[in-house]
Amino acid sequence: MFTSSHFLARVLLFIQLCAFLATPPAPARDSTVMGEVKFEGTTKVERDAGVWIDGEYLGYVKELKGKKKVLLMPGKHHVTARQAGYGDFISDIVVEPGQVQTVSVRMSLVPGAATPKITSELKLTIQPTRAAVFLDNNYIGHAGELGGSVHSLLVSPGTHHIKVELPGYRTFETDVTLLAGQKSEVKTELLKGSIEQASSDIKKPQ
Repeated sequence: MFTSSHFLARVLLFIQLCAFLATPPAPARDSTVMGEVKFEGTTKVERDAGVWIDGEYLGYVKELKGKKKVLLMPGKHHVTARQAGYGDFISDIVVEPGQVQTVSVRMSLVPGAATPKITSELKLTIQPTRAAVFLDNNYIGHAGELGGSVHSLLVSPGTHHIKVELPGYRTFETDVTLLAGQKSEVKTELLKGSIEQASSDIKKPQ
C-alpha cells in the first residue's frame, strides 16, 4: 500500500538528487584559475637564454611549451632571462586568470665582453641537458648548448669553479685547474633529489 510516509520519503530523495546534480564538481586545479606565460626569442642566443620567474629557474626559452608550458597564479611576477656575455633581460608581468600572454626575450651584449687572449678549452657533458650551468658563480647557459661534439668553452687559464643545478636534482660542483692551451672535459649526470636542496642560484631563498 502506498502511504503518505512513502510519498514523503520519495520527495526527500528527489530533493537530495536535485541538490547533488546542481552542485558543480570541485575543480582539480582548474586551469582557468591559472594564467599561461609563453616565451619567444628572435635569435638563437635568446631562444637558449635561461629563464627565472620570481627567482626560480624554470628552463630555457625554447623549451617552455607543451608539457613544460608555464602556468602561474594570477598576480605580479618577476621574469629574468640570462645568457653568458649578455646583460640580464628583466620584465615584470601581471598574470590574469585563464589568459595567455607572451614575453619577447631580447638580449643585449655586455659592453666590453670579449674572449681572453690566452685561453684553455673546457668541454661539458651533462645530463639532463636542461640543467643550468654556472662558471665561477656566473650563469653561462644550459647544459644542452654547452655539450656535444662541437661545443666547448674558451676560458682563461687557472682554477675555475663549476656548478650544475636543476630543480628536483642534487647540485653538482667541482673545480678544474687548466693550463694555457690545455683541453679538459667535465662529465656528469645529476642525481635525483629535492627542490629543497637547490641553492639560491636557481631557487629563491625562503
